[in-house]
Amino acid sequence: MRLVPVSAALGGLLLLSGTACVQAQRVVLRADPPADSARARYGPNRAVYRHLYVGYMAVVGRPAGPGAALRYGKSGEFLVGLRHKYRLTGALATGFDMRYARLAYHLAQNSQKLLPTPAQHHSESLVVSQFQLEPYLRLSLGRRGNVIGRYLDLSGWGGWAVGTSHHYEDRPGTGGGKRTVVVERDLAYVRRWSYGLGTRLGSGRYAATAHYRLSDTFTDQATPAYAELPRWLLGLEIGLF
Repeated sequence: MRLVPVSAALGGLLLLSGTACVQAQRVVLRADPPADSARARYGPNRAVYRHLYVGYMAVVGRPAGPGAALRYGKSGEFLVGLRHKYRLTGALATGFDMRYARLAYHLAQNSQKLLPTPAQHHSESLVVSQFQLEPYLRLSLGRRGNVIGRYLDLSGWGGWAVGTSHHYEDRPGTGGGKRTVVVERDLAYVRRWSYGLGTRLGSGRYAATAHYRLSDTFTDQATPAYAELPRWLLGLEIGLF
């Protein structure tokens, strides 16, 4: 039997090893660039980004007439939404928000009250629950890395009310109870659609926000004595990222 020289055997092993390495390198080179490219496009200061946020905005200002005084410490809007952002240039971006917003006007109880009736209660409120869409244009301020940084947003928003309701509570309640709670839903005198303008001044996950409502609160079916409710909301948003 003829023996293979040691040098020839080693040479064969080296050749097989080199071929395997070349094949492995080719697989890596084919697989990695697309994944790296996808990661490079997504991020707080990259081409595409999205995140959840929550916020609260207080009702600011006075009604347009008498009979609709509010409890300002309690009147406001809670919101939770998803924000989409698309970078246009290094300093300019655009995007839109989709959110749920619950706006509650807590009514003061006094002898001048007209909304929705002159009757006084222990507590009373008008509540509008909406789905809202808010396109915006963003100007980023200062230099930054792959972070949200400081920015100014200008926006317009619109919403559809999935529910409108009138809540009131009397103490003591009727029929010998300690309290009576009444909820009237689908109010014909409150508009289903609303729209307005907005702005945000933010830094990182925090943003001071302002909304101005252009649409009216009440429909043509409302009592003419109803005064238009305050149009301004001011508050704070916190990004969840």
